[in-house]
Amino acid sequence: MNKNIDPYAALRFREFNIFLLVRFSMVFAWSMQFIVIEWQVYSLTKDPLSLGIIGLMEVIPAVSMALFAGHVVDQKEKRNLLVKCIFGFSIISFGLFVLSWPSIDTKFGTKTILYGIYALVFLGGFVRAFIGPTIFSLIALIVPKRIYPNAATWSSSTWQLGSVLGPALAGFSISIIGVHWSMCVIFGFSVLALITLFQIPKKPILNPKIGEPIFQSLREGLHFVFSNKAVFGALTLDMVAVLFGGAVALLPVFAQDILHVGSEGFGILRAAPAVGASITMLGSTRFPLHKNAGKKLLWAIFGFGICIIVFGLSTYFWLSVIALFISGSVDGISMIIRQTILQLKTPDNMRGRVASVNSMFVGSSNELGAFESGLTAKLMGTVTAVVFGGSMTLLTVGLTAFSSPTFRKLDLLKDIEEHEKEE
Repeated sequence: MNKNIDPYAALRFREFNIFLLVRFSMVFAWSMQFIVIEWQVYSLTKDPLSLGIIGLMEVIPAVSMALFAGHVVDQKEKRNLLVKCIFGFSIISFGLFVLSWPSIDTKFGTKTILYGIYALVFLGGFVRAFIGPTIFSLIALIVPKRIYPNAATWSSSTWQLGSVLGPALAGFSISIIGVHWSMCVIFGFSVLALITLFQIPKKPILNPKIGEPIFQSLREGLHFVFSNKAVFGALTLDMVAVLFGGAVALLPVFAQDILHVGSEGFGILRAAPAVGASITMLGSTRFPLHKNAGKKLLWAIFGFGICIIVFGLSTYFWLSVIALFISGSVDGISMIIRQTILQLKTPDNMRGRVASVNSMFVGSSNELGAFESGLTAKLMGTVTAVVFGGSMTLLTVGLTAFSSPTFRKLDLLKDIEEHEKEE
């Protein structure tokens, strides 16, 4: 393998830079929207379980449609499919903008507004079922295979940058311009993403089985995921860890009732994990994580669990921020390794289906984790729920390390060398 690593290899492709702008705009809008919704819902209800319901409303359609979405993505042209996804998100954002109109709750009632928010979040789950597999598949059509690891790192870094700035701006914008006009900003970024995307031309469909019966298509995709130990192991480990480490969903409770820091402090807390992850990801462009990837993934998730426990027990604002920052740093390692595994080991004609399974395992576990955190907070109390989640994460890592020696020995250098020889 070439020892002279080019940290900017993917950025030398114009279409990939356009893609990153689209992805940043969408992630920024989506993450900011989720934070504003959390703040508005908790302000209306003062019930931590209502925060869990937000995640549940999104995860139900996202999971139920995931496999079908993967089949559709593998059968359709990717650029136009992404256009439809972003257009759908824009409509939902505009609906939330209307529902957050000042004093609208006094006219229609708090319950009506709350149910309206849940309904739009539910519709957003359908959009998310398609957008993840579409983005994953589009990357492979923009850069050559030898650039996949670098492209995956930059794409994940852009995702994290949007996750940093979205929540941070959400906290400050709620304080300065209010929930209603914060929703307007979100709608504006979704429109920006839609306009920018048209600068990328349509791409060829690489699936040789166009028109394949859906059940046969889904069966092949599932068989690939469950038979590939590296892919299945990474997805399972991350799913369980994220499921029980979903303390971030309870941040409004910590900000308002435990740390007493208001909307500005809430924005800082919500952005801290993404700041840590962004720094890790940018560093990984120069110091790749391919060697001993299995061990690094296990240690990263173990560190994540420790940070969640520290955050749950902390009553000091800056200690909580540091714990969340470090949790984001190690989570960034996990994300890079997982995305690299998927990009390197997934055939072109199965990218949509594999990405849809990934969204079921990992992406949806964020929302299920939010529901789990909200439910356990209701039953055990907020602090106990967070500590319980972190402890379950540590237990998951220990069981995986003990039961899967093959995964511990996972190394991605050989896969990268093979792709370089092909080109």
